Amino acid sequence: MAVHRELGQGFLEPVYQEALAIEFGYQGIPFVREQELSIMYRGVELNKLYKADFVCYNSIIVELKALSDLNNDHVAQLINYLKATNLKVGLLINFGESSLKYKRLVL
Repeated sequence: MAVHRELGQGFLEPVYQEALAIEFGYQGIPFVREQELSIMYRGVELNKLYKADFVCYNSIIVELKALSDLNNDHVAQLINYLKATNLKVGLLINFGESSLKYKRLVL
């Protein structure tokens, strides 16, 4: 929320990603930025990797958007990240609206 209060809406996603990394540091939140996520198919690791915007506390995927509205495709993206990692909790955060919007997903 601090990032959205400071920057407001209108920037591209990489701007919010960089600002959120700074804020995580200020708040003492452990994170990995743009963590590569491998995908398995029938026990074989695929060459294609996903990149999560953040993985916090080694257990929460945080995916950022800077769009006028979130849709089911964005939710599906986060669900796929959770499935690929076997993590259970994800946050989808949209900085593109006048007030910060987010969805918390638990598998």
